[in-house]
Amino acid sequence: MLVWLLVLVVLGSFIYLTESKPSPYQVKYGLDLSGGTHLVFDADTSAISPTEVGTSMSSLRQVIEQRVNALGTSEAVVQIESAGFGATPDVDQRLIVELPGVTDVNEAVAIIGRTPVLEFKLLDPDFVPSETPELAVDEVTGELITDIDSTLDQQFIATGLDGSFLKNAVLQFGNGQQYAANEPVVVANFNREGKELFAEITRNNIGGTLAIFLDGVPVSLPRINEPITGGTAVISGSFTAEEAKQLVDDLNLGALPVPIELSSVQKIGATLGADARTGGLLAGIVGLAGVALFLLIRYRLAGLISIVTLLLYITMLISLFKVLGIVITAAGIAGFILSIGMAVDANVLIFERLNEELQDKTKTIQQAIEDGFSRAWPSIRDGNLSSVITGIILYWIGTTLLRGFSVTFVLGIIVSVLTAVTVTRIALLAITSETLNRKWLMTTSINRIKK
Repeated sequence: MLVWLLVLVVLGSFIYLTESKPSPYQVKYGLDLSGGTHLVFDADTSAISPTEVGTSMSSLRQVIEQRVNALGTSEAVVQIESAGFGATPDVDQRLIVELPGVTDVNEAVAIIGRTPVLEFKLLDPDFVPSETPELAVDEVTGELITDIDSTLDQQFIATGLDGSFLKNAVLQFGNGQQYAANEPVVVANFNREGKELFAEITRNNIGGTLAIFLDGVPVSLPRINEPITGGTAVISGSFTAEEAKQLVDDLNLGALPVPIELSSVQKIGATLGADARTGGLLAGIVGLAGVALFLLIRYRLAGLISIVTLLLYITMLISLFKVLGIVITAAGIAGFILSIGMAVDANVLIFERLNEELQDKTKTIQQAIEDGFSRAWPSIRDGNLSSVITGIILYWIGTTLLRGFSVTFVLGIIVSVLTAVTVTRIALLAITSETLNRKWLMTTSINRIKK
């Protein structure tokens, strides 16, 4: 028993030290407990084959997760909500984004919905400008302008080469030869299909102009002097280093595979989140105190052993939350508190079976304890297994709220069973016949043979 008390002290110290000062193992709180932004996007899947909707939505979630990470929010939750689980009849697919700690809604929406469009277009050979088109920057407005007066749609012909063929983008700086020294440029590397298409376009249009468009605006108008077969294009322009880096990040994130439209915004203040944390903590303390009082009154010494086991269970579970990086939500706290009740239930079954076995004077204390555990185990196993199955189903088909509950609930049940069948059993085996005969210590007092 001393070993388990030492484990309790070590785990308690770990929890205190990692919470009292900045640490990677601090408890991570969800949106409802820390404050932040809850966004709901409607996804337009009308142009996607029904058999490909699932794959497209999964890709959408991955892209959005990458963009959310750019906000520095590692505890963000990005989840798909399909018809039948909250979506409206008109919208069968939704994207739920929760950003704990992010209160700038405009910034979050801008980053999530940003869709950089990269296109390569040929200057129409039938269009004869006064000279080779060049780019310039308006000194007043800072906008990109050209010396071509007609509309862009009339000047340029789509080639079919766009950002969907992009493998990755890299930021580089000019070496003073082809580009000015330290001029930031973006190098776009195409995939196999894009490499072949780019080589074909440049091979068939030597002497022409291949414009590079970003979001419908030409940012570079290079002339094709020879076929480019390496699958690499250089995007230059009046970029600052920060602008070029942002362009690289945007291109690497890629376009959204499914169009989305913001339909709902909910902002939760930090004060409300702190109140929810305080309320959850208070509920846990009051509940644990009530359970401890019941165990002491009903089972006395065995109840005290159960309380120590519960404390060990709680410290083990909180330590797991910290190490595994599990995000704690209000629903998660509810699942945690409920799992404490399940842990008490296992101890109650053990103690009641033990009392029955101790009535048999032909058995030694060790035999009575072993038989009590073996007879209580089927009920403990079946009851907790059914709860675990329910929790897994809730996580599988549930929303973010239900998932937060099911994670802490299932993990709590597993840890509670381990502590009940090990710590409690070892502690009870240390009870002697003299202890059993003291009515103020035990609920069962029978003249027993010494161990």
